[in-house]
Amino acid sequence: MKALFTTVKNLFLKKDFILFVAIGGVNTLTSIVVSYLLSDWFNPNVSYVIGYMVGFMVSYLLNSFFTFHEALSFGKLIKYAIATVPNFLIQNGVVILCYNILGWHKLVAYVLAAAIGVPVTFLLQKFFTFGKRKG
Repeated sequence: MKALFTTVKNLFLKKDFILFVAIGGVNTLTSIVVSYLLSDWFNPNVSYVIGYMVGFMVSYLLNSFFTFHEALSFGKLIKYAIATVPNFLIQNGVVILCYNILGWHKLVAYVLAAAIGVPVTFLLQKFFTFGKRKG
């Protein structure tokens, strides 16, 4: 149990994770605002996908520079995109469930969707995209 706690502490109680979460907040706010504004002209699900893509680019740029201190490259952008697929599927599933099936307000669905997947996405970005092996 102590080893598990140490592993979690070493992965998630570090500056890079805190920056990732803060940038995730910027990304999330960007995605929600864009999605919400576009939803007056497009289907809310389409609006969410567009908002997610805008937030994705903001996230890639900020995490490259500030969290992982890496130069931008097309290869890393592709890996970043691959590593966000699980998060996108989970979040889009939450929007479909909450908005389409349960009939909740679209803003509630967007916010709830944004709150899911952060630790998994962080680990995929850290180890897969940017190849960081140490804290």
